[in-house]
Amino acid sequence: MTQTDPALMEAEELLTLYARRALSPVEALKAVTERIARMNPWVNAFAALNPRALQQAGESEARWAAGRPMGGLDGVPVTVKDLLNVAGFPTRRGSRTTEATPATEDAPSVLGLKQAGAVIIGKTTTTEFGWKSPGDCPLHGITRNPWNRERTPGGSSSGAGAAAAACFGPLHIGTDAGGSIRIPAAFCGVVGVKPSFGRIPQWPLGAFANVAVAGPMARGVRDAALMMNAMARHDLRDPFCLPDEKRDWRDGIEEGVTGLRVALVRRMGFDAPLDAEGETALMQAARALEAAGAVIEEADPQLPDTRAIFGRVWGVALSRLVASVPEEKRHLLDDGIAEVAAAEGQMSAVDFLAADALRIEAAHAMARFHQRFDLMLTPCTPTAAFGADQPTLHPRMALWRDWAPWTFTHNLTRQPAISVPVGLDSEGMPRAVQVAAALYRDDLCFQAARAIELALQTQPAPIL
Repeated sequence: MTQTDPALMEAEELLTLYARRALSPVEALKAVTERIARMNPWVNAFAALNPRALQQAGESEARWAAGRPMGGLDGVPVTVKDLLNVAGFPTRRGSRTTEATPATEDAPSVLGLKQAGAVIIGKTTTTEFGWKSPGDCPLHGITRNPWNRERTPGGSSSGAGAAAAACFGPLHIGTDAGGSIRIPAAFCGVVGVKPSFGRIPQWPLGAFANVAVAGPMARGVRDAALMMNAMARHDLRDPFCLPDEKRDWRDGIEEGVTGLRVALVRRMGFDAPLDAEGETALMQAARALEAAGAVIEEADPQLPDTRAIFGRVWGVALSRLVASVPEEKRHLLDDGIAEVAAAEGQMSAVDFLAADALRIEAAHAMARFHQRFDLMLTPCTPTAAFGADQPTLHPRMALWRDWAPWTFTHNLTRQPAISVPVGLDSEGMPRAVQVAAALYRDDLCFQAARAIELALQTQPAPIL
């Protein structure tokens, strides 16, 4: 393998080579599919592969040969998480309780990528209904981290994170209701974008509709911004999505962070855990931003205890999910789903509305905080990726101890956040930090993530 291997190239590089006729979409796809054939038997990133991918790449090649590419991603290989509909494929959601009936229409983000000319490689694995962070599910088994097959890629966008790190294409759609893009991005050493709620339309809505978003996962920040261009398009099927914003999300991404006020935040309403190497990574990123011209100040946004809020949102959603599964199939569900649903989901409407009022209180606190600070910098995960084969025990405790203590608050407040790699730890596993901005200031997140990326020049993928 050499650096001229198309499978190792980012989307922007592929597009440049396509335009110069120095590489074809068919050649790029064949390089990616060779890696999939060689590595996916143990990575297990795919729920299904697209038998028409080569045909789509050929159609793209013909358009480039005629000088008429159809959009900003023409011929770029992408994957789609199996919580989203792709016409002609079943949406199994990692569950043995779902049917294998093919979807009849594309989800909005998938439609946007197709309209930009992207080639769909296949659908990637997810934890069952996206409910947890360890990267396994009853339907497809265990997905493994390309950096170390004994470690999890994280979840719930487990296959997307693993596929990005393994160079199974440069662009990948994930979804995020409590960290499900950012956690696997952090564990796999790639970039994961949780956009502002409403920025990328969704339909049909999943189990965690009120806090969930779809977003890009890629090996570099610029590629993630390029992907956002195609995904962030208004779709009338989602009544809560934002109007089209006529912009390229790469615009301004190289402007840096000079003069921006960045809060170094160590408390998200409770004392979240962080190991020593995570602390080192956090300070490394803080120093990088400061050296780039940002003004760094340690600060506390004075949030309520967001564990209590998210626990109720999570529990009620899972309780509703269990109730929607026919009784004769409920024994097929991941055991932890029923455990959380039983413990967290049985509450009165008054209690649930009280939890939602606290969610709005947290969003208000963040809005006030961002009057003082342009950005906030936090850890992304408490540790590096943990074991892939360990059972899921005590999921309610694991949620804010092991999985998502640094990520789920931004789902409650609906603001944008990006996980960006900062290097490898002493065991050779990726570590990352998270940058967040005020609601709808996704552009500032991209600027800060790019500044960190440029300063630290992290290795984008394991050499396998």
